[in-house]
Amino acid sequence: MLTSTKPLLISGNANRPLAEEIASYATMNGGMDIGLLDARVEQFNDQEIFVEVYENVRDEDVFIIQPTSKPANDNLMELLIIADAMRRSSAARITAVIPYFGYARQDRRTKARTPISAKLVANMIVEAGVDRVLTMDLHATQIQGFFDIPVDNLYASPVFALDIMHHFGDRMDKVTIVSPDAGGVARARDLAQRTGSGLSIVDKRRSKPGEIAEMKVIGDVEGQICIIVDDICDTAGTLCKAAEVIMDHGALEVHSYITHGVLSGPAVERIENSVMKHLVITDSIAATQPVKDAGKIRIVPTAPLFSQAILNTCEGSSVSSLFDVDTLSPLYKGSKWGQKS
Repeated sequence: MLTSTKPLLISGNANRPLAEEIASYATMNGGMDIGLLDARVEQFNDQEIFVEVYENVRDEDVFIIQPTSKPANDNLMELLIIADAMRRSSAARITAVIPYFGYARQDRRTKARTPISAKLVANMIVEAGVDRVLTMDLHATQIQGFFDIPVDNLYASPVFALDIMHHFGDRMDKVTIVSPDAGGVARARDLAQRTGSGLSIVDKRRSKPGEIAEMKVIGDVEGQICIIVDDICDTAGTLCKAAEVIMDHGALEVHSYITHGVLSGPAVERIENSVMKHLVITDSIAATQPVKDAGKIRIVPTAPLFSQAILNTCEGSSVSSLFDVDTLSPLYKGSKWGQKS
């Protein structure tokens, strides 16, 4: 049984700056002092993970903030071990706040004798003692069904809509939202509806896995400010190629809005050398120094969204209300929208 309506937050090492920002916004919006629990989450010399919490959590509502980004296995194990520590410390409810859900791209069997790793990870999280999950832009929404506990999947789309209207407000009549493939049409359509923009699709056809044979643009992008929207950018090869194809079809300029900036390998260099004017990502994954230094990459905050989702969960009020731009707008009032100083 919960003893209070105050959430207790604890962070792993995957993205502590985001956890601190969430705690700060929760304090400001919740009207109570909400800090991160005093704890240590560290590795022994043999890479075993150890957790020790120095505060009482008995009968409390605990939120573990831990994206399972690179190094995915270490960060996943931190999440599981923190959850186990909270369960054994008699927390009343444990919510895993996973801004970026690793292994989400392994959501089905694409070949014979391959795993469905996203389901395995879901099982592990539940078995560790987690009572509910709060995440954002799952790569495959059906992953919610892999859990036998409640899953709240937040969307970056309303945050992106606010950012787009902030930066392109006087040119919104020229904005066209572009899906980089057929699978992302629903996401692109949603953002287009929120911003009142047109919609186009880049059709990819592969000659063999890992190689793109040809790309075609479906829809009119000539003279338009094109905004590519997707959930994950890994090596940025496909994204940069799509931007080139869109420019070849007469677009005025190309920008990209990606929820999770994995940005591995040559991604940052490719983006800096691409025809894109800007790549906008969220802070769901902790930015590396090259990402922070990149002139074309801008990061928008998710802490206002997650902090309010945590407060709503703790109070038992609606989380789906945060899918609406009008609801989010006051939370982002005064935001600098990730502008570099």
